Amino acid sequence: MKDDPAAVALKFAFLGVLYLFLLVIARSALRDLRGRTAIAPPSDGTGLHDIADARVAATDAALVVVTGGGLTPGDRIDLFGGVTIGRSQEADVKIVDRFASGIHARVHTRGNSYFVEDLESTNGTYLNGADLRGEAPLNDLDEIRIGDTEFRFELSFEDGY
Repeated sequence: MKDDPAAVALKFAFLGVLYLFLLVIARSALRDLRGRTAIAPPSDGTGLHDIADARVAATDAALVVVTGGGLTPGDRIDLFGGVTIGRSQEADVKIVDRFASGIHARVHTRGNSYFVEDLESTNGTYLNGADLRGEAPLNDLDEIRIGDTEFRFELSFEDGY
């Protein structure tokens, strides 16, 4: 008994689509597990990028303690998965600061960017000296102040070439 050639072609097409789907899922999971945040360089629509834009992938982001909070200046706080900051034991980064709320603010990722968000704190969160309401995107070397505690946001890059 011989299979119809069209049926065989459909079986192979189905298997091809199934393997392609599994490949996309595996790549997505691997990217999430690595914790990489890709920063897309400017594109001219060709999919090719300038060699001058070799620093294309942020591989590590951290808050560096500048001062206060009962923390040691220079300590780095890894931002993998995001962190909450406040006086509460439930905060990922517990600070000793009378002007901080229990869970005062959080730093998190969305897409390819990092954000800082004031969580409706009593005394507010400051980004580069300006009062922050809600959330705002973070750029390398931005300063976040909660009461008398100050952090510097730092991105580390790996060369793309």
